[in-house]
Amino acid sequence: MAEDKNNAQVEESTTAPEVKAVTPKQDPKEFLAEFDWDKYEEGIERVDDSKLEEFEAMVAENFVDTADEEVVTGTVVHLTEREAIIDINAKSEGVISLNEFRYNPDLKVGDSVEVLIDIREDRSGQLVLSHRKARTIKAWDRVNNACEKEEIVNGHVKCRTKGGMIVDVFGIEAFLPGSQIDVKPIRDYDQYVGKNMEFKVVKINQEFKNVVVSHKALIEADIEEQKKEIIGQLEKGQVLEGVVKNITSYGVFIDLGGVDGLIHITDLSWSRINHPNEVVELDQKMNVVILDFDDNKSRIQLGLKQLEKHPWEALSEDMKVGDKVKGKVVVIADYGAFIEVAEGVEGLVHVSEMSWSTHLRSAQDFVKVGDEIEAQILTLDRDDRKMSLGIKQLTPDPWTDIVTKYPVNSKHKGIVRNFTNFGVFVEMEEGIDGLIYISDLSWTKKIKHPSEFVTVGETLEVEVLELDVDARKLSLGHKQTTDNPWDKYETEFALDTVHKGTIDEMVDKGAIVNFNEDIAAFVPTRHLEKEDGKKIEKGEEADFKIIEFNKEFKRVVASHTAIFREEEQRNVKAAVKRQSAAADEAKPTLGDANEALQALKDKMDAANKK
Repeated sequence: MAEDKNNAQVEESTTAPEVKAVTPKQDPKEFLAEFDWDKYEEGIERVDDSKLEEFEAMVAENFVDTADEEVVTGTVVHLTEREAIIDINAKSEGVISLNEFRYNPDLKVGDSVEVLIDIREDRSGQLVLSHRKARTIKAWDRVNNACEKEEIVNGHVKCRTKGGMIVDVFGIEAFLPGSQIDVKPIRDYDQYVGKNMEFKVVKINQEFKNVVVSHKALIEADIEEQKKEIIGQLEKGQVLEGVVKNITSYGVFIDLGGVDGLIHITDLSWSRINHPNEVVELDQKMNVVILDFDDNKSRIQLGLKQLEKHPWEALSEDMKVGDKVKGKVVVIADYGAFIEVAEGVEGLVHVSEMSWSTHLRSAQDFVKVGDEIEAQILTLDRDDRKMSLGIKQLTPDPWTDIVTKYPVNSKHKGIVRNFTNFGVFVEMEEGIDGLIYISDLSWTKKIKHPSEFVTVGETLEVEVLELDVDARKLSLGHKQTTDNPWDKYETEFALDTVHKGTIDEMVDKGAIVNFNEDIAAFVPTRHLEKEDGKKIEKGEEADFKIIEFNKEFKRVVASHTAIFREEEQRNVKAAVKRQSAAADEAKPTLGDANEALQALKDKMDAANKK
């Protein structure tokens, strides 16, 4: 009885918890929370095998097998400063370092994340999970799928690299080219580092596992729609608001909201500017006017200065020809300088109006950009918006009393200002230039170019040879300031005089012999022959006879051969004379002839008698 009673008690004690554990609708987690494992392990409480099998089936159905290496989805149940606690429906929660979620700083409790079991149990018995490894396993499938379906993906910009940025997409490092960050040029790449952005996968290299993404592609579609809408409404003369997108040396590109237009540098300001950045700066908002566009409206020409009244229209009505004005030199050309006398109003000072000198020089010789100068208005055309100015008109004309200051035959000093092939321009004073022809530089030297005789800037003595006041021309000479040595040489090197000289140069058809620093004579080839039949060579000294002297053309011709030939001729003449004299002595007289004839007659008569 007692044994039956005990058995009944044991049976009763073992059946009570059994009913509680096998309630069909009970959640496995609730069962585990209420089940007394200590009693079960000590054998105090027993569970029917069939019930254990049913429980194991429920666990297999609801809990993850931690021995399986497949990627599973878990739920964030708790966050600490360093870790995230993830429930993956295993027997215990897992742990993941927050470093693996740097791409997602907004991670919060309740978020679903993909994980891979890294360690079933660490030293503390904790399940260690890896989100990074799970992302890597799934990354390529997702990237390929996103590329095929042109889906938008989220990425974390990790750092800069050459030519762009490195972006974490699904755990894969993708390349974001700098040109694909935005539709406008990016000047500061660092501002994107650490940001989460949306991208489109544009290229995948399966062989090298390279992925290229673009953020620009996501906004181009919207911009294209905006662009079509804006282009459809464009009209000449329309004023729009835009943002300075890019500045170049020739103009400024303006973003009109997806459509770019160009303001040429000449349309930025009525005043002359050297570079557009003098007027605008990057990212500046401004109103612009549409000046023109092509048929497709793809090239839009904009203007900024056209929004203001033209400066010529605001020019004072009191300004007239003859007035003196002050202005700044803004542009210099070879032919003159442009002076800004009012903002946007310029006048031209031609180089001929900068000095009274008739010898024109470059405008750079008188003014430079930025100079503040005074000038006189010479012409003023408000309709054509043109103005000519003069600087020399503010000083007296030096040619007014030119006859008094520079009479013919007067001697002066001037400064060599310029060369030409035919002469030298000499400045007597500011505004008065004279010309020395090359033939009036030296009495004796044969000059091919003035640079052989003088240098620019050199002070030269001159004599006034001719003065034409009406034509404002002054003819000068330099050689006239000294005596003409040819007057002396005309006697010294007269015809038939003999001088010793050295052959200095062999030329065509003869040679040049120098007698002194002024006289160089030409010796024809046939006059180089010596008495022995040989010819005089270069550097050889000999006597030469002057056979031609022309003072006007400074021509001297000499001969060596003539010296001994003349002696030969003299000898020949003497011999002829002696021979003639001897002949005269031997010639019969008339008496002698008569005697001979008589003798011949007598002889003939005697013969006849016989």
